[in-house]
Amino acid sequence: MLLDPLAEAVRIDGGDTGVLLSHGFTGSPASMRPFAEHLAQAGHTVRVPRLPGHGTRWQDLNRTGWGHWYAELDRNLTELCRRCSQVAVAGLSMGGCLALRLAQQRPHDVDALVLVNPSVASSDRRLRAVPTARLLVASAPGLGNDIKKPGVIEHGYDRTPLKALHSVMRLWREVGARLGEVRAPLLLFRSQVDHVVDPSSARLVLAGVSSAVREEVVLRDSYHVATLDYDAPAIFERTETFLAEHLNGREPAGSPAITRGQHGR
Repeated sequence: MLLDPLAEAVRIDGGDTGVLLSHGFTGSPASMRPFAEHLAQAGHTVRVPRLPGHGTRWQDLNRTGWGHWYAELDRNLTELCRRCSQVAVAGLSMGGCLALRLAQQRPHDVDALVLVNPSVASSDRRLRAVPTARLLVASAPGLGNDIKKPGVIEHGYDRTPLKALHSVMRLWREVGARLGEVRAPLLLFRSQVDHVVDPSSARLVLAGVSSAVREEVVLRDSYHVATLDYDAPAIFERTETFLAEHLNGREPAGSPAITRGQHGR
């Protein structure tokens, strides 16, 4: 049973350009629904799948791993590629890591990447205990709902399933070792204050990818779930512009350069 109707997958058919959006670990499509609806209003065909084990009970997530989550995104990407001439992939947190994996595995199918507080690594020493702790206890306190804006909820789990978290850590290693294979135009949003994802993740991504187009936007008025926070309208609008700029052809050849900007108070 779903946690909330907003946790259901989003499917909106539109024009000839597609956007696949992925929510994060322990989250649900609810965190990406306003983003998807904005892009659909701009004329895009959008998909926000509910990743296996998410949006129901945290115990369900412990029965899945990153391969299951990736496979669901991969299936949706295939569907969009059949329908659309070009496809962008966007992801929040762990969804950003999965988006990078898609760009590594299917470089000819991912025409642009949009990452919001992507999670690809962590320096949190507590994670060293996860490989053992997952065998002893099923979950730990959750880290969801990191949103600055009062009264907004993510519709995610209030517990962190440790077997699934261990799988996330394996995903980090897989993706991190191959960042140089990512060549799609990249737009990365990073919250200045994020209580969930280590700042090192954004630095690793920007330094590691081979994309000739790499743009970083620092969000000054949002926490981790920025797609539901104060800076959400700016994320949606800049993404719409970025896709208009880069979904008409592949990125230009040349030396990679990082464009930096910021938004918020």
